[in-house]
This record gives sequence, structure tokens and C-alpha cells, in this order.
Amino acid sequence: MSAAVEETLKRIQSHRGVKGVLIVNSDGIPIRSTLSTEVTDSYAGLIAQLTYKASSVVRTLDETDGLTFLRIRSNKEVGAIDHKGEAPQGVK
Repeated sequence: MSAAVEETLKRIQSHRGVKGVLIVNSDGIPIRSTLSTEVTDSYAGLIAQLTYKASSVVRTLDETDGLTFLRIRSNKEVGAIDHKGEAPQGVK
């Protein structure tokens, strides 16, 4: 990855409360992760499935629109998925 990408990942990771950064391709294959291998593999598949389904919902509501960002919040955690093009990128 380029130096700019690495610098961005470090900056995101340094924010208070960020537990990890995960970049996956459209097939759910991890490209880069700061999480453990086990967590990376688990989240990568789930993120790919979730973004596919969320994208389908957005397109169903408006065929001319598309998913660009998805924020997930539970009682304990917050997750963000940046869906630029076909490669979702997750931050937990």
C-alpha cells in the first residue's frame, strides 16, 4: 500500500476508542487489517454480506442511488463501513 494509505490507517487507528481498521475487497477478502487474524476473517465475511444487503436496500428504494457509508451502533460498540466503489472498508 502507498505511504498515504498507511498514514491514513495510522491516523484512524490513533483515534480514541478505535479498536481496529479492516479493509476488504468486494469478495470479502481482507486486504489490510490491524485486528487479529481470527477477528479479521470473521468480520471480513460479515462486512461483505452486510454491505451487499444494505446496497440492495438502497437501490430498491431508489435505483439511481447507492450506498456510500454505513454506521452500525449497538449498546456496546460502534462500527463504520465506508463503501466506496466495490470495496467496503470497516472501522470498529
